[in-house]
Amino acid sequence: MNPSSPTVAVAGGGLAGLAAACALSNAGFRVTLFEKRPFLGGRASSYEHPGTGEVVDNCQHVLLGCCTNLIEFYRRTGVDDKIRWYDNLTFLEPGGRASSIGPSLLPAPLHTAPAFLRAACLGWRDKVSIAWAMALLTGNLPDTGYAPFVAHAEGRIVPRSTGEDFLTWLRRHRQTEQAIERFWKTILVSALNEDLDRISVAYAAQVIRESFLKSPAAGRMGVPTVPLTELYNAAGEYICTHGGTLQLRSSIAYLTPSESRVTVRIRGRVDEREGQVAEIFDYFISALPFDDLDRILVDTPESAPLREKLAHFEASPITGIHLWFDRQISDLDHAVLLDRTIQWMFHKSRLQPMRTQQTESALLANAARNGAPTDVGSYIELVVSSSKSLVEKSKAEIVDLALREAREFFAEARRANLLKSTVIKEVNATYSPCPGIDAYRPAAVTAWPRVFLAGDWTATGWPATMEGAVRSGYLAAEALAHTAGQKDARFLSPDLPAAGLMRLLA
Repeated sequence: MNPSSPTVAVAGGGLAGLAAACALSNAGFRVTLFEKRPFLGGRASSYEHPGTGEVVDNCQHVLLGCCTNLIEFYRRTGVDDKIRWYDNLTFLEPGGRASSIGPSLLPAPLHTAPAFLRAACLGWRDKVSIAWAMALLTGNLPDTGYAPFVAHAEGRIVPRSTGEDFLTWLRRHRQTEQAIERFWKTILVSALNEDLDRISVAYAAQVIRESFLKSPAAGRMGVPTVPLTELYNAAGEYICTHGGTLQLRSSIAYLTPSESRVTVRIRGRVDEREGQVAEIFDYFISALPFDDLDRILVDTPESAPLREKLAHFEASPITGIHLWFDRQISDLDHAVLLDRTIQWMFHKSRLQPMRTQQTESALLANAARNGAPTDVGSYIELVVSSSKSLVEKSKAEIVDLALREAREFFAEARRANLLKSTVIKEVNATYSPCPGIDAYRPAAVTAWPRVFLAGDWTATGWPATMEGAVRSGYLAAEALAHTAGQKDARFLSPDLPAAGLMRLLA
């Protein structure tokens, strides 16, 4: 690394910050990444849980084949072989009846039609109504009856913060209640982490087009086969290998931008003579959540417009319930669970083989003590997106609810003994994708020429997903590189192309 290379501070060790830091390190910048936690990954991280002694993910994360930038990021950091891909989704009804949705040889957007028509979880009226809505979502954005900008009384054009939500759109297009509950709600609440009556029509349409309609490859689901922090430690190694530095347990107190540099003050670092320690960089990227960014901004006239945008964002929670049983409760790796609070089951002891090796001896010992079968047990994670109803509940209440519902879907769970459990609430998991919020999502470039923004809540063209986070990091890195004189710098990967008939319809 050339000592004269421009220096860049990146605040935040989640996917957005890691993507920006990896891209800029590779492009010759001297990058220092600050992360307040002792591990990388941000909201997509794992740690040893003190109550269970197990390494747990803070929440299950998955990707789809349409996530071109996330897939490129995994390839760049050498962990793409740590993702297991699935073509089919299994929808389970209470009682255990299963419907499998997957691709056929028909061209997109018809590739899932045969499996969809066979699905027992939906009636014919449901399927006809869903097919009609899918046809409307195949081409351009549907007509929502909503103008994103309105004229102000003083003659200015200002963004409008209200508009039609997707639940209203669905009912306007005569979707059956079972279609809404068992298809639209199941897919979109999980994808966007918000209730249907608070989801923008544009976001919902994008999810459906990109994942269900565009091509068979776009809808493939990838699940990590290792704990999340192990996945993202590779990105930290990539940064260091390319001349960068990681500063864990380090959070930004505030920053002071100028025309020629950015001064960063680190929380908790104090010099006896000079007070709070300052570090000076040529450029700065904030890859922090929107509420954390608001706290580090110095109150100046330049920061006022950004603060005003940040005030429009709301957070939505996700809850993960981790359960360890003394026997196998299912031969499924994952499943969508219908009609209950729990929405997904991920069979972690099947998805991550290293866990089976680690826990086998403990389970055998427990089986010998309790007279249980001597097979290897099950570790499952149950996920509830937009889990507002669980935020105020205790761990015991949530575990009881999850156990009761899991036993409705998996017969073996009724005979299994629960060995241990924990609940992880990510209260501020994502921003809420409400109608009109796009008008307030800021671009990577800011009022300060040397400060740039990343984060899944910024203007990426994607909702709050891992793909959106990586895109934001690459967009911020591109904007910074262009400012620094690398006019040809391109880090963003192209979208997955449409296949089949979608090449004509999209």
